[in-house]
Amino acid sequence: MHLGLVGLGKMGGSMRERLRRAGHTVTGYATSPKGRDVESLEELVAALPTPRVVWVMVPVGDATRETVEALGDLLDEGDVVVDGGNSRWTDDQEHARLLGESGIGFVDCGVSGGVWGLDNGYALMCGGEAQHVELLQEALDALKPDGEFGFVHAGPVGAGHFAKMVHNGIEYAVMQAYAEGYELLRATEVVEDVTETMRSWREGTVIRSWLLDLLVAALDEDEGLSQVAGYAEDSGEGRWTVEAAIDNAVPLPAITSALYARFSSRQDESPAMKAVAAMRSQFGGHAVRAGGGEQQTPGADVADRAG
Repeated sequence: MHLGLVGLGKMGGSMRERLRRAGHTVTGYATSPKGRDVESLEELVAALPTPRVVWVMVPVGDATRETVEALGDLLDEGDVVVDGGNSRWTDDQEHARLLGESGIGFVDCGVSGGVWGLDNGYALMCGGEAQHVELLQEALDALKPDGEFGFVHAGPVGAGHFAKMVHNGIEYAVMQAYAEGYELLRATEVVEDVTETMRSWREGTVIRSWLLDLLVAALDEDEGLSQVAGYAEDSGEGRWTVEAAIDNAVPLPAITSALYARFSSRQDESPAMKAVAAMRSQFGGHAVRAGGGEQQTPGADVADRAG
């Protein structure tokens, strides 16, 4: 199979290499000249046999929308565009409508596997019409992990990215659970070797997983994680998962809590907890910390009581 690939970053570049290892021809384009095979989208489209398949791996938002719009002007009826980035599923429907006006197919494909995907394969969650997914099935088979699982045609346009969004929400919650367990193990003197304890969970337990393997690997490299700041970003899918849950009245306490924990990680000082401390001081005369020490708030003249 011969396909085009737009975006040759960590994921896109590794996907190109995995496809080539499987015997497929990939023509790659990126705005950065490093590693690209052609100098423009026009050259990329001209290099592909018909019906053309162009897989897009660029940042979510404006970059994806602009690339889809540009391809809509260059491709012909019967060609297919694949968005393999982390676009919001509602954007997929707009992209499919835009391309559909010219008879161009659209497939949204959630891709999981990260930097390990080159050797281990990528989990692929696709949305779109069956005929469009079938057109790129050879590439999907090459990208997915060996074995029975790792690929699903989840439904119509938007289903692939919706599935990937929920997948990432679950990822947030699972990572948070491991992190909280790690902190509790470290907080007491009951368990003497935290790393080895967590390593033992990698076999035979109901909580064994690849994420646990990665946490143990990180602890082997930096026991105590002294070289890592306790600051966690979120890439958007966790927020979208919570928003979708609200729209559908589905309770997601674990995923929501994990998302909020990431927000908390970015605060050196929490304005909310300052307010709580101030109120406790006002109503009960409780001690508050100021400048690293403890002092009584001057205005708190109510007898100290539990709060």
